[in-house]
Amino acid sequence: MRFVDEATISVRAGKGGKGCASFRREKFVPKGGPNGGDGGSGGSVYFRADRSLTTLYDLRLQGAYRAENGLPGQGKGKHGRDGEDLVLDVPKGTLVYEKGGDSENRLLADLSEDGETALVASGGSGGKGNVHFKSSTNRTPTEYETGEPGEEKRLSLELKLIADIGLLGLPNSGKSTFLSTVSGARPKIASYPFTTLVPHLGVLFNDLGEQIVLADIPGLMEGAHTGYGLGDTFLRHVSRSSFLLHLLSVEEISLEDPWAGFELLNSELRQYSEELADRPQLQVLNKIDLWPREAVDSLRERAREEGKKVFFLSLQTQEGLDELIRAIWDVWRKEKDARQ
Repeated sequence: MRFVDEATISVRAGKGGKGCASFRREKFVPKGGPNGGDGGSGGSVYFRADRSLTTLYDLRLQGAYRAENGLPGQGKGKHGRDGEDLVLDVPKGTLVYEKGGDSENRLLADLSEDGETALVASGGSGGKGNVHFKSSTNRTPTEYETGEPGEEKRLSLELKLIADIGLLGLPNSGKSTFLSTVSGARPKIASYPFTTLVPHLGVLFNDLGEQIVLADIPGLMEGAHTGYGLGDTFLRHVSRSSFLLHLLSVEEISLEDPWAGFELLNSELRQYSEELADRPQLQVLNKIDLWPREAVDSLRERAREEGKKVFFLSLQTQEGLDELIRAIWDVWRKEKDARQ
């Protein structure tokens, strides 16, 4: 199934059923009064977060959704049945906006918890039957109400994946390999740029039963915040992350300025969002198995001298992996405690 993180749809709640105008016609009751029942209320439209979903593709495919209308009232005081509500399941992390024409879209719901439900369009009330219009001066009313229309809205949906860690890096930095190594995720992995074309989620577990959700974001490059390369299309998916794991491959660095890759993407983050750029970040120099041991040791010493906390990692040999995972759990616990 295709990954789709934006969709525009229309929804319409059900119309209320009309009331009934009828009168008692019974033997030995020559002047029976009104007994028209009320119409049923129209169904409403709800959105519900479902953690098992990861795309808005199905919603965008259909495009228009309608709840059931209420049924009309009947004689003998019988009320019409209410229309069934329409519940649309969306991925956890979906934001629902009402499109406002020339004005700014209005946020209706932020579905960040599994099972969370939000009303987006209310059904119309059913019309009253003629029994409600009887009075001392009007013993045989023929009036009734037709029922109110349901709300109709044009909605814009935006998915922001909810993950504890956002994986960032230039193309071929090894994010997908890292995700597949520490979790059960199986993203596509290859040795060419932009292997990852859509975000992937993975889960890191420990012996205590705790879990950390990681999001692998497609590789960024200079100018990403302006739309260059894959642009900022997927940066929204790290906006909810508690902290960032920034990978840089030794293939992409020079000894003159080995940390330039980290600084480049941090600059892109800052131009996209100051708040996002200020999130806690673990910086990782990956694929150290491609360099001679002496060169790696020299770079470790340089990082210490410059006061930089950089993790050195080889997913091929798993050197440095245990140390990095311990650091991830430490930062995750600190962020968790800070939120409580």
